[in-house]
Amino acid sequence: MSTDHLSNEHLSDAASTRGTINRRQLLGVVAAGALTGSGLGHAQSAAASDRGVQDLDLSSAATAIRTGAMTSESYVTQLLDRALKFSDLKAFITIDRDGVLEAARAADKARAAGRSAPLLGLPIGVKDSYLTKGLASTVGTAVLKNFTPNHDAAVVAAVKDAGGIVFGKNNLAEMSYGLTGINNHYGQARNPHNRDHITGGSSSGAGGSVAARIVPAALGGDTVGSIRVPASLCGVVGFKPTPGRWSSKGVAPISGTLDTTGVLARSVADCMLLDTTVTRSASPSLKTSAGLKGVRLAYAPRQHLAGVDPVVEAIFRESLRKLTDAGAVVVEIELGSDFNALSEQVTWPIFFHETMPAVREFVAANGIPASFEQIYEGLGKNFKDVWTQFVVPGAPDFVSEGAYRTVMNKYRPALQRRYSAKAFAHADALLFPTTPCTAPRIDRQWKFSVAGKEVTHLFLSRNTYPGSGAGLPGISIPMGVSQDLLPVGLEMDGPVGGDKKLLLLADRIEQVLAVSTLPRPN
Repeated sequence: MSTDHLSNEHLSDAASTRGTINRRQLLGVVAAGALTGSGLGHAQSAAASDRGVQDLDLSSAATAIRTGAMTSESYVTQLLDRALKFSDLKAFITIDRDGVLEAARAADKARAAGRSAPLLGLPIGVKDSYLTKGLASTVGTAVLKNFTPNHDAAVVAAVKDAGGIVFGKNNLAEMSYGLTGINNHYGQARNPHNRDHITGGSSSGAGGSVAARIVPAALGGDTVGSIRVPASLCGVVGFKPTPGRWSSKGVAPISGTLDTTGVLARSVADCMLLDTTVTRSASPSLKTSAGLKGVRLAYAPRQHLAGVDPVVEAIFRESLRKLTDAGAVVVEIELGSDFNALSEQVTWPIFFHETMPAVREFVAANGIPASFEQIYEGLGKNFKDVWTQFVVPGAPDFVSEGAYRTVMNKYRPALQRRYSAKAFAHADALLFPTTPCTAPRIDRQWKFSVAGKEVTHLFLSRNTYPGSGAGLPGISIPMGVSQDLLPVGLEMDGPVGGDKKLLLLADRIEQVLAVSTLPRPN
């Protein structure tokens, strides 16, 4: 990594603005003597680091590196060792250990020379749908297993410009076309909380690696829930910006309308840090005082709680009680008896109709050494069957151009008006359980039972895809765990373009729900 990428332009002090949780993490590690000098070294340091260094979120790690409490090299060395130790999680497809260490040493030299940058020396996981210069980018397919791009995706370039390090390429569903974490070529991603259960997808390795404390944050992508579903099932924070807020240039697409790049991390503050870095915008002022006085929150039980696991509903309602006790006004709303049908009528036709032209445009624009047809032929059976049914010309359920135009011109605006009139006219954000259940078992990932009813894997996105269809920003934070210690996520959706307000609100809600008390993965 060239030190020429490092900049003082934005967010150099944002990591230190977070509240007491991050400072306690940092002080605890430093007090244990684990982060001094050029490395960790002693047995006491190793023991302390297991409790502290890997648990540092992105903002705390940024503070530690910036203040000299630890070096980037010592930090990434431990995380690389951790990645090897937990390789059974199948969280990564590619890690260039030598390249990561070289970049960390360059960051340490840059800091010693007086340079500063918001992500200086910080390792970030990257979903393997992003192009990364000089590092294999497979998009989860066998066809592209040897493809090494000559340029970075725009978001990756922004991370590097801010001093960040690409730690490795996270596992994912082939072409991001899956919600469970299965990949027939690179292995089934496993949930760090229980390896017999899925991570969710398609940003499966991103969610698993952040939850397992292999990396403090990872870049993901979301079309109908691919950031928020694994965030919920793995017990981390997942931020899906308004489409277009983060660049999708250089990222393998599904739908130009629905796709958005985003991030999985262990705190809302970390999502803000990445958001301000990627968008090159000003850092918002985080609220350090407790409470939600003056905040109005809405929930729609008939739409978002129907058929959910009773345990998930109980945790959600307890969260609403905590938010009310903290001063928020929580109002019950009705999105309409046809809301779910309208959402389905909007989202899935766009999703399937736009895949083929979007992939073809991506292939042509980025020098991908495979055609759409070759990618299709090389897909594993599960995903090839879906493309054969919905995506390729002549498919039985192919969405015609006329039907697609009707969705875009009539039904999608109707869905967006529904949100504006029924939800955001009355509240700052709409709340619901991110996923209607905890992570299903791997051996039952295609069909499983929730609340006594058999459902398919698509049920995992039942609450997330309506907001995708309308183009809303959304963020999922942990709100609790089931009796078998599997996480449950709380999603907040906001109005189109209201990303910064949504992030600030999520930060306050995160503090009220005290997600730091959730158990660490085994």
